[in-house]
Amino acid sequence: MEFVLTRDVSAPTGPDFEGGERTHSVRWALASLSFAMLLSALGTSIANVGLPTLAHVFEAPFQDVQWVVLAYLLAITTLIVGVGRLGDIVGRRRLLLGGIAVFTLASGLSGLAPTLWLLIVARALQGLGAAIMMALTMAFVAETVPKARTGSAMGLLGTMSAIGTALGPPLGGALIAGFGWRALFLVNVPLGILTYVLAHRHLPADRKATTRSPARFDVLGTLVLASVLAAYALAMTIGRGHFGLLNVILLLAAVLGVGAFAMVETKVAFPLIRLATFRDPALSANLITNGLVSTVMMTTLVVGPFYLTRALGLDAAVIGLVMSVGPIVAAISGVPAGRLVDRFGAGLVILTGLTAVAAGAVGLSTLPATLGIPGYLAPIVIVTAGYAFFQAANNTAVMADVPPDRRGVISGVLNLSRNLGLVTGASVMGAVFSLASATSDIATAPPEAAASAMRVTFAVAAGLILLAIAIAFAGRALAGRSASPSEGLRN
Repeated sequence: MEFVLTRDVSAPTGPDFEGGERTHSVRWALASLSFAMLLSALGTSIANVGLPTLAHVFEAPFQDVQWVVLAYLLAITTLIVGVGRLGDIVGRRRLLLGGIAVFTLASGLSGLAPTLWLLIVARALQGLGAAIMMALTMAFVAETVPKARTGSAMGLLGTMSAIGTALGPPLGGALIAGFGWRALFLVNVPLGILTYVLAHRHLPADRKATTRSPARFDVLGTLVLASVLAAYALAMTIGRGHFGLLNVILLLAAVLGVGAFAMVETKVAFPLIRLATFRDPALSANLITNGLVSTVMMTTLVVGPFYLTRALGLDAAVIGLVMSVGPIVAAISGVPAGRLVDRFGAGLVILTGLTAVAAGAVGLSTLPATLGIPGYLAPIVIVTAGYAFFQAANNTAVMADVPPDRRGVISGVLNLSRNLGLVTGASVMGAVFSLASATSDIATAPPEAAASAMRVTFAVAAGLILLAIAIAFAGRALAGRSASPSEGLRN
C-alpha cells in the first residue's frame, strides 16, 4: 500500500555561505532549529513534575495519570521514522512548519483540556508535532550550514535538547506554584509561535524534485513499523518495570512484527527504510551505540533520585538541584564538543565520549555513600560531558553524507534509536535497580540497600558502554578507513 505524493521544493542544493547577509540568515535558521529542538525536549521533561498535581486535580490513580507522559513518548517513538520519510517526499520545510504548528496547537489544547483523557489525547497530538520537529531539525543541518561546520551545528542542537531537559523540572515547578497545572502546557504556545515565525522566515525553501517519477510514501510499511514500535514501547512501560503476561505478549508481538516489517519493505517499490541501509557496518554501529548510550543516560535519571533520597537522605528541593547538574553539564559541553568534531573528526570524538561515559559509570558502580553529594556529582559530570561529546560526534557521523532525499528518514531512525534506548533504560535498568535492592518497595529501601543497588546497576551500565565501545571499533574496522557512515544509503 503506497500513497503517491509530489514534492514542491525550490531552494538551491546548498547555501552560499559567503557574505555577511548569508551568514546572518544561517544564524537565524539555526536559531529556529534550536528552538524546535528545545520545545520537543521541554515537552517531555516539563510534564513529569506535574503528575502528582494532575492525579490530585483529576482524582485519578498514578497508572492513569502517567499516560500524560507516555502518550507523548509513544507518539514520538512510533511516528518519528515515518514523518522523517514524509519530509523527504513532501518537503522538509513545509512539514517542519506543520509540525511546529501542530505542537503549538496541541499545547494549547492540553492546557485547556477539561478531562484527563482529553489531556492525554492532546498530549499524543503534541507528540506528533514533536516527532516531526525532532526528525527534521537534524535533517535540515546539511541545508543550512557548510559541511565543515556540521559538528558545531549538531553540538548546538544537542545543547538545546539538554537545556530543554534541564529547564523542564524547575520551570514546571515554578509554573505550577504560580499559575496552576495548565501553565505547564500553555507556556509552549508563545514559544511555538516564535519558533514558527523564525522557521517560516529563515529556513531555506524546499528543493524542487529532480526525478521524473514522483516518490511514494510507504503507508503499509509505516503502519507496520508504528505497530511494532508501539508494542515494544508498551511492553517496556506497562507495569513500571515488572513484567507480566501482557508485557510478554507485547514483546513477542514486537519481535514478530520486525519480521513482518522486513517482508513488507522487500515488496514495495518505495520502502520506508531501505534494508540495505543496515548493511553499512559503520552506520549500524552508530545506531546501536546511540541506543546503548541513551539507555545508560536514562539510568542516571531513573536511579539517581532513589539513591539521593534513600542512600543520602536528601529532600526533594535538594534532589532537584543535584539532578539538574547533569543536563547543565551536557548543555555547556555541547557546542565545544561540536567544534572538536569539526577539527578532529567524528570517530575520535565518539570514542572519547564513550570512554568518558564508561569511566563515569565505573565511578558510580564503586561509589561509597560516605562521599555524599560531591562523590555522586563527580562521576555524573564525567558521564554527561562524555554523552555530549558522543552525541555531537555520532549525530555528525550519521548525517554528514546522507543523500538529500533520505535525510529525513535517517534522522528519524537516528532519533528512534535514542528513544528506544531511553524507553529501555527507564524499564529494564529500573528493574535491575529494583532487583538489586532486594526489597519489595524501592521507595522504602534502607540506605545501604539503595547504595548497593546503585553500584550494581551502574556496573551493568558500564558493561553496556564497554559493549558500545567494542561495537564502535568493530564498525569502523569493518567499514574500512575510506567508507563513509552512510555509504549503504546509496545502494
